[in-house]
Amino acid sequence: MPTTLTTVNSFIYLASQSPRRRQLLEQLGVSYQLLLPEDDEDAEALEQVLPNEAPAVYVQRVTQIKLDAALQRLHRRSLPAAPVLCSDTTVALGRVILGKPADPADAAVMLARLGGRTHRVLTAVAVGMGSQRAQVLSRSQVRFAPLGTDEIEAYVGTGEPMGKAGAYGVQGRAAAFIAHISGSYSGIMGLPLFQTAQLLRRFQVRV
Repeated sequence: MPTTLTTVNSFIYLASQSPRRRQLLEQLGVSYQLLLPEDDEDAEALEQVLPNEAPAVYVQRVTQIKLDAALQRLHRRSLPAAPVLCSDTTVALGRVILGKPADPADAAVMLARLGGRTHRVLTAVAVGMGSQRAQVLSRSQVRFAPLGTDEIEAYVGTGEPMGKAGAYGVQGRAAAFIAHISGSYSGIMGLPLFQTAQLLRRFQVRV
């Protein structure tokens, strides 16, 4: 837990390609620079699920691996020191992890499983600078209304499910499917703002 950082940091590095996370950081008023993977980095390989891995363990482990990779990237590029933020979101139906769909057919299968049921959305956020690190985990629950085949096909046809854990975006058209939310709306989007703000303040970032 960071206790020795005293210099105010005017910006952070965001090691995420998600436009939603950028939007949420801007909502907090946090200045950031992108610290994205290089062409020879296999970012998708970092998200492989281990056998019998629990969803909460998985999302926190992947976030730490992403932070490791981002800090190494920062060092290789000889960039100025600043806190690095990484995050990962997963959707869990019981102990089953629903990641990003491989194709539209996979997205349709995921949505059919979620229809009429309550699932969890877990988002881990990790910040590191030098030898200091800290992480938080946001847990939310989302209940979908029952979904018909036509509704699923129409939604998949928009292309919105692709690239999103659980094959949906809470901030998009899938909002019409959501009967109830318990937890952090911004966490379901991909970055829990309350917890992220607390974490960044510990690294002397103005929020």
